[in-house]
Amino acid sequence: MEMLGDAHETPVRGTTIAWGEMGAGPPLVLLHGIQDSHRAWRRAAPFLARRFRVLMPDLPGHGFSGRPDAPYTLTWFAQMIAAWMAEIGVEKAHLCGHSFGGGVAQWMVLEQRRRIDRLALVSAGGLGRQVAIGMRLATFPVLGPKITPLVLRRLLPLVLKHSSEVFGHMEPEEQERFIRMIRLPGTDAAFQKSLEGVINVFGQYVQTIQRAGEVPDMPPVAIFWGTQDPIIPIQHGKNAAANAENITLTIYKGCGHYPQLDAPERFARDLTEFLCDPNRPGARFHSLPEKKGLRELFGFAKNKSAS
Repeated sequence: MEMLGDAHETPVRGTTIAWGEMGAGPPLVLLHGIQDSHRAWRRAAPFLARRFRVLMPDLPGHGFSGRPDAPYTLTWFAQMIAAWMAEIGVEKAHLCGHSFGGGVAQWMVLEQRRRIDRLALVSAGGLGRQVAIGMRLATFPVLGPKITPLVLRRLLPLVLKHSSEVFGHMEPEEQERFIRMIRLPGTDAAFQKSLEGVINVFGQYVQTIQRAGEVPDMPPVAIFWGTQDPIIPIQHGKNAAANAENITLTIYKGCGHYPQLDAPERFARDLTEFLCDPNRPGARFHSLPEKKGLRELFGFAKNKSAS
């Protein structure tokens, strides 16, 4: 396996989770996004490893992990990551999730709070409804599951080649590795189930921020976002920070959906400062986001992201 750092493979609930490890110190678990792998952290991880024991799993159904016949819901992912942590002897850790992995990280706070020290969200799902139209179309009844294999195997490689900036300016060798991983048997079904577990044709119908009030002792929370994110608008991060106390939003001007790849050293420094700040209190949500109208439900709302 082409894992970052020391490579491991751990049996978890009937499947295997592949994961990389580097550094020493307090454990920091990094969760990647949908149809991605732990290599989404490749540029920032070495900087983070100077202060932390960095643990980078491939989510089940992704990367070099197994692709079991499973529901692939946020609850299932949260349970699998919690079980993996138990298997490798990590009782509690800082948790940092990117995109879909941010949704999994939030769900772990909802259902596995005792395992979370601090929570960092990078261009995270679950904070609002809007999401790239291509992801919404992939959930279209009947048609979506039929076109998904074609998109993953034919269209996505072209996007990687000609629009690598969408994926954090992916290097040619990373493009080849990425394509090999998404062609592993079982990937199409895992992707479709994972996507349909949080998104429909109207956008993100599972919004974890709506349940934040259920956790009486929220951990310290920090949000990180690029101003030019074409997948999930930065306004989601702004809204979350505005509707809470003790949540910081760090903005990366000119960066896209992968600030940890576009600005890895700065991102690692900012994340390290958040995780090591001894005076950071837990987050407190004082209101829920406003309900959106029909135009926003269909994704037609004007993008108010700042530049």
